[in-house]
Amino acid sequence: MRVTFLEHSGFLVESGSAALLFDWWKGELPAIAPGVPLYVFASHLHEDHFDPQIFSLDNGRRDVRFLLGHDIKPTPRNRERWGLSPETEEKCHNLQGGQTLSLPLAQVEALSSTDEGVAFLITVDGQTIFHAGDLNWWHWEGEDKAWNRNMEANFKRYTEPLRGRNIDLAMLPLDPRLGNAGLWGPAYFLETANIRRCLPMHQWEDFGFTRKFLENHPTFTDTVVPVERNGQVFVF
Repeated sequence: MRVTFLEHSGFLVESGSAALLFDWWKGELPAIAPGVPLYVFASHLHEDHFDPQIFSLDNGRRDVRFLLGHDIKPTPRNRERWGLSPETEEKCHNLQGGQTLSLPLAQVEALSSTDEGVAFLITVDGQTIFHAGDLNWWHWEGEDKAWNRNMEANFKRYTEPLRGRNIDLAMLPLDPRLGNAGLWGPAYFLETANIRRCLPMHQWEDFGFTRKFLENHPTFTDTVVPVERNGQVFVF
């Protein structure tokens, strides 16, 4: 499995028989081998996770499918704004939490999110890949206590489908804006599922925050692979 960190929460995962593109809105997209099917995932509508430029990837050079959070709706107005042709729209699949979708080369399961849209759990080439989108334990200092308690309850409820699951690669939010609370979500994911490798994301280029996470959770040192720069490539 070859993984390119594009920027923020954007990744290109090349599994062998297919390429999976997650939440690409910034960063240079590397060349994908000719003819390899491309599955494009956009977890939700926030501008740091979705850019309508993704639809230009349907250029006739390969089989392309778009897996979209339920809030990315191809309404008539959006079709016009996004330049979404009827032919490309037929290749779009909107998913809600709890839905599954069988593609020619992959099985996709959507999880509800504590923010907008969904998270994605994909099985391809016998490997399981998880991209959390904005599913995270959001805890903001100064926010109403009831809001933070409700967020915690929803996060734990929405991640329950991952309990005991074997995941080969997980891309998880590690957001430094939350301070110490930013460590809670990734730790809970790693304690809930059997994750072989984890790549942090949503760090707003504060890549040193991973070091703080590992200092607080040294048991995950062999699991969490630090992301140090945009465009970094990993081979697992």
